[in-house]
Amino acid sequence: MTDVNSFFSFKNSVEQLSDSDTAQLSNYIEAIIAFTRTTNKSIYVIDYEKKGFEYVSDNPLFLCGHSAQAVLEMGYEFYFKHVPAEDLKLLLKINTIGFDFFEQIPLQERKEYTISYDFLLKTGEGKLLLINQKLTPLFLTEKGKIWKALCIVSLSTKQGSGNITIHKNGSNQKFKYDLEGSFWSTRDKIELSDREKEILQYSIRGYSINEIAEKAYISPDTVKFHRRKLFAKLDVANISEAISYANVNSLI
Repeated sequence: MTDVNSFFSFKNSVEQLSDSDTAQLSNYIEAIIAFTRTTNKSIYVIDYEKKGFEYVSDNPLFLCGHSAQAVLEMGYEFYFKHVPAEDLKLLLKINTIGFDFFEQIPLQERKEYTISYDFLLKTGEGKLLLINQKLTPLFLTEKGKIWKALCIVSLSTKQGSGNITIHKNGSNQKFKYDLEGSFWSTRDKIELSDREKEILQYSIRGYSINEIAEKAYISPDTVKFHRRKLFAKLDVANISEAISYANVNSLI
């Protein structure tokens, strides 16, 4: 029977923390609370030694009607209550392949990597919400195991669950996991042209196509041309999805 321990790989067993391990903390949660307060992000912190959550923000996106304190106390039981069975299996798969990947990274580089994936939450009254989670290590033990990790939750820009990628900070490549073939492939990170960024920035401010054309000193047809290229590059259907994707993936 699947239980909470299924989420905590034996490959990342955290035991007998040293003084240098614990010295990393220095009231770091206060910095995360300040970040949450100023950005209104949905954030939580995982403690792999205690096998639960250490902090949960009060942004309602991730909470499924609970208080942040209630989710904090539930820990990983939250997933068993609010994730459909198929996506729960997906999360367990991500947990396994994620730690397998992490074990291959040189110890000194491990904090540079972020894993991203999408799954469904049951928010109540039969409603499902597709969310994206990005998880990155905060603290490692002396042996290179993830002790604490930061997770940022946002609405997914995709059409379904999965979409598992790993990206190293500063790299122009990302690793994408093929769920059907059970393998990782390398892909170039999406890069936007200056014109695409300009159009997105004007769109965020609510400008119409004609207004963007006037501001950018180009024709409306040229704006439409760059928008079509942008939609294809990001695999989205409209400008709202493009803005969301760009924000979530820090493209602008």
